[in-house]
Amino acid sequence: MDFRGRLAFTTDSYVVSPIFFPGGDIGRLAVCGTVNDLAMSGARPLYLSLSFIIEEGFLQSELDQVVDSIRKTAEEAGVEIVTGDTKVVPRGSADKLFINTAGIGIVPDGVNISGSNARAGDRVILSGTIGDHGIAVISRREELGFSTNLQSDCAPLGGLVAEMLDACPDIHCLRDPTRGGLATSLNELAKQSGVSIRIEEEKIPVREEVLAACEMLGFDPLYVANEGKLVAIVPAEDADRVLRAMRKNRYGKDAAIIGEVGAEKPGRVLMKTPLGASRIVDMLTGDLLPRIC
Repeated sequence: MDFRGRLAFTTDSYVVSPIFFPGGDIGRLAVCGTVNDLAMSGARPLYLSLSFIIEEGFLQSELDQVVDSIRKTAEEAGVEIVTGDTKVVPRGSADKLFINTAGIGIVPDGVNISGSNARAGDRVILSGTIGDHGIAVISRREELGFSTNLQSDCAPLGGLVAEMLDACPDIHCLRDPTRGGLATSLNELAKQSGVSIRIEEEKIPVREEVLAACEMLGFDPLYVANEGKLVAIVPAEDADRVLRAMRKNRYGKDAAIIGEVGAEKPGRVLMKTPLGASRIVDMLTGDLLPRIC
């Protein structure tokens, strides 16, 4: 195994409610979320730790289901779980199960991905449909009973990022638009890089089920959480090559170039509507969907 490069380290905690949701569970979410945090720096994820905080009375059968999901997801992501811990707290001191993680990976030599690297003229690529995770979780939590088979997009993206880097080692920015959704991630990148970002509404892939649910709930899909998507900012001359590489991967098959980076109005995100007008896309204030991850 080649360990040349810079060390990447991350930690996170997962308190999603409910712990089982369409397309995933808290165990898969914990592995994917940690792997994706590493991958967004360009790192190859290698090792994870997981610690459980378990509420007294939590069913052994459900714990077994979560652990099995963790095992399967770690195998899919190509990471090893090397250590962990378990604590039990009295009934009422936690909500069934919380998971804390840490992850270690290696950033290959020559890779320099940062939120401050976007440059005017760069293209913005989205790996697929937005809002799937947030709507899947909220529909189960609130028992909304949508007549749909919508599943969370929860997925490990380390392999996708590796293939993107093979196509273009000079990727400027990567971000997984989790809490706060695509809009918040783009605002963060625009502010960190001191640039503007212009996107086109018609080019953003959104499932009809997500649009319908957001209309009913009063949500904007741009702000709904994702757990298996990424947004990349790449040089214009490499955009088509990166897009082709992404579309060959099952987690990037719906990838699309949704906009570009500009120099005017630094820190601002603007969206062109289907009618040809432009509107400001602000940073999310508050928490649209608490306990979504």
